[in-house]
Amino acid sequence: MQFPDDFVSGSSQRPAFIVLHGFGSNKNAGNVVDPARMLCDWGYITLRFDMRGCGDSEGRFGHIICLEQVEDTQSAMDFLLARPEIAKGRVALMGSSFGAAVALYTAGIDSRAAAVVSSGGWGHGERKFRGQHNTPEAWQKFVGMLETARARKSPEDEPMMVSRYDIVPIPQHLRGHLSAKSVMKFPVETAQSMFDFRAEDVVAEIAPRPLLLMHAANDSVTPTEQSIELFKRAGEPTELHLLTDVDHFLLAEKSHRARAMLRDWLARYYPV
Repeated sequence: MQFPDDFVSGSSQRPAFIVLHGFGSNKNAGNVVDPARMLCDWGYITLRFDMRGCGDSEGRFGHIICLEQVEDTQSAMDFLLARPEIAKGRVALMGSSFGAAVALYTAGIDSRAAAVVSSGGWGHGERKFRGQHNTPEAWQKFVGMLETARARKSPEDEPMMVSRYDIVPIPQHLRGHLSAKSVMKFPVETAQSMFDFRAEDVVAEIAPRPLLLMHAANDSVTPTEQSIELFKRAGEPTELHLLTDVDHFLLAEKSHRARAMLRDWLARYYPV
């Protein structure tokens, strides 16, 4: 947990944010540390943590299942909501990429999330992967990988391990954003769980709690249409902002426009 500099224990309560990391990343990634620090500077209590199988967390390293990460997020909410420093019922979720998808799904099934900020998130795993593996050859290679894993599944089989870039392609110029201890190889079950994961099926359930969708207008990793489709399905109040001066890791890219837009939204929908 991180507290604002002006917070005095026992004298006041504050709203909080849980800031979720992306695919195979961890709590020390730039797009977790930077927004958590920024929110704390603005007066919020923040929590960042490693999902199971990631960073220094327990669990088999790299074995990442979407619905288990939803459970981890709900456990983090349990922890914060029980803390005396937290204003009653005021725990919001913020996530980037995979973390945004988890935040959206969690809020869609758990009414305790007071607000949601999704940065470069996604709502439909299969359609997302089609956009990321966007040639016939690349798509056939990807689905062939899933089919091979399903065909060999038996109690005696070792997990079929694949590179993170075979699951989620990332251009070379963006790979520097990966944090130390990022998972580089995953069991194919991880890819299958993402393929089946559909936060857009529950995004309408977030309303009337506020939802902010932020996405790079030309995202090199997660197709921008994912946030557009989430916006179409969401209830009110929901805002969608497409930003032209950033790429996929927009909350770690020092965009003054993105930060100003986020702060304005918070002042209107989730103020300190």
